[in-house]
Amino acid sequence: MKKDFLLDWGFGKLAFLGALLILVILLSLFVVLYKESSLAIHTFGVWKFITSKVWNPPMEKFGGAPAIFGTIVSTVISILIAVPVAIGIAIFLTEISPYPLRTPVGVAVELLAAIPSIIYGMWGLFFFAPFMRDKLQPIIHATLGKLPLIGHWFSGYTPGIGLLTASIVLSIMILPFTAAIARDSFNMVPPILKESAYALGATKWDVMKDVVIPYAKLGVIGGIILSLGRALGETMAVTFVMGNQPVIPTSLLEPATSITVTLANEFTEADTNLYLSSLFYLALILFVMSFFVIVIGKFLFLKKVER
Repeated sequence: MKKDFLLDWGFGKLAFLGALLILVILLSLFVVLYKESSLAIHTFGVWKFITSKVWNPPMEKFGGAPAIFGTIVSTVISILIAVPVAIGIAIFLTEISPYPLRTPVGVAVELLAAIPSIIYGMWGLFFFAPFMRDKLQPIIHATLGKLPLIGHWFSGYTPGIGLLTASIVLSIMILPFTAAIARDSFNMVPPILKESAYALGATKWDVMKDVVIPYAKLGVIGGIILSLGRALGETMAVTFVMGNQPVIPTSLLEPATSITVTLANEFTEADTNLYLSSLFYLALILFVMSFFVIVIGKFLFLKKVER
């Protein structure tokens, strides 16, 4: 009995130390980023840095608006593209696909998550960007470019590298996370619920819409939250295909930049203290954005669980 008590006590202490270590790491990350970016914070302030559109290292004028804009827009577009496709894949694998195909297709989807991000970037640069330029841009101009109010966001001809290209590549990267979690959530729906719905005359669409998706929505939301965190922090893939232009583009087809792209391309070029501090300032903003997105997502997720 005494041995079991000591083992339980030791395990509890180790678990507590592990949880405490996570908090210490998070706090230390914030402290280091804030300390290194303090010069830029005191020089530009918070609101001025976030809203300024000028990023000119030779003149030591730094504004984070273009990078923040590119980060938010590319993340939102990638989520809007990836989530419907991922849910469709999950529905196909759980309800429509023949049984012999479910395992190989499911494994293929999961393997997408194992591909290094730099491979996605190289594929995007050497294959998808030319395809975007030669094949997709004319279709986008002929369809979306003629829509009222939003048509100007799809105007102009570019070499294929731009904000929309980066968003599509990013959506392919985050798709397997949402698809795999949504598939597992759909598989956890009790078969008796679906069989009861079919017995009452429901179609396959009715079962998915009124039974499976409402039952598994918490798991789907969790997958979206994980994908959102991955999209915000992705670096190498978008660095290849976004263009690294520190401006707010007037069209989604134009080159742009993001926080991660700016850090990856310019960190080794920072030759002044203010320049380096401004890059750390961008990293601090990305850290805060990611933290609050995950916290808000988890808060909403837990609220739904409680209900």
